[in-house]
This record gives sequence, structure tokens and C-alpha cells, in this order.
Amino acid sequence: MLIARSKGVDVRHTGSGNIGATNVGRSVGAWAAGLTLLLDAGKGWLCTGLATFAFSSFAEAKAFGPGQPFDWALTCVYAACVLGHVFSPYLGFHGGKGISVGFGAALGLDPRIAFGLLAVFLVFAVPTRFVSLGSSCAAVSLPIWTAVLGYSPVAVLPMVIVAACVVWAHRENIRKLAHHEEKCFSFHHEEGKSK
Repeated sequence: MLIARSKGVDVRHTGSGNIGATNVGRSVGAWAAGLTLLLDAGKGWLCTGLATFAFSSFAEAKAFGPGQPFDWALTCVYAACVLGHVFSPYLGFHGGKGISVGFGAALGLDPRIAFGLLAVFLVFAVPTRFVSLGSSCAAVSLPIWTAVLGYSPVAVLPMVIVAACVVWAHRENIRKLAHHEEKCFSFHHEEGKSK
């Protein structure tokens, strides 16, 4: 949001009204979308990365790995990070849709989950050019990857909650996809419209 505002654009009143990289890209340009994505992903990575470091000072790092006694602790941090972004208290509980920050947080939690999410996103988003389709499918795959990689059922539960909330955040996009009204992604600048 701050990146777009530096160019005189309030993305909350432009395009989809979302503060994420896709809307920033449509409203400001590719450079702004890339920077937004990197900063959001970096925020997520920092969150889970610092948690991993902090937790390892209380117990052996392996105790927080997949299937270990405290694997749920880091997935709870992951959930708090993503949900805090989607329901940001600083923006009236209307934040982004959690994709970039979720990818970054997954990198800090378990890179295998992150690359699994990226693979699903690319499979659905690249051929169709519907970012929302790739994002929603990646979100649905989050608890699946977590379970497949051996995390305990208790650790998978926060990921189910995150997946449900991210899909819910995309509900308008899903409705548009169902009615063939969703826009394919491009870096075409849109005129800002105040609500």
C-alpha cells in the first residue's frame, strides 16, 4: 500500500481495492508489484524464521520439525502471521489475501511446503493467467502438503484454518471465475476510482 501511495495511488480505491501485489501491479506497474511481493514475502519469512530461532533456544530445533512434539508451535506462528496480514488490525481488519506473505512464511517454516505451494500456483495460474485461481488452489494445497510432509494432525489444523480464510478472502474472485467475469492478469494500469 505504501509503495503505491508513494506514486500517488491508493490501491484501496483502485482496481479490486486489495493491497496485494496483483492489484498493485495493475494499478502502478510491474516494479511495484515485484517490490510488494518481496516485502510481503520477506515479512512472512522473518516471522517464521525468527520464531524458529527463538524456539530453538528453549529446545532442540529438531523438536519443532515434522512429526515432532512441538511441530504445531511453528504452524501456529505461520497461521498468526498470515491471518494477521489478511485481517490486519491496522487496516480495519481488511488486509491482503495472504498469498505472498504465506509463501514467505512457508519458506521460513519449511521450504518444501513453500515450493509445493509455488508449484501448485504455477500449474493453475500460468496457463490460465488467472492469479486468483492459482492462489486459491495453492491455499487449498497448504494443509495437504503439511500432512504429506509428516506434520502431526494438531500441526495441520492451523493450516486448514489458514487455507479456509485465504479461500474466503478470494470469494469474490471465485464468484467471478464461476461467471467468467474474472480478469486475466496483466500489468495494465487502471484508472483509480474513489469509492
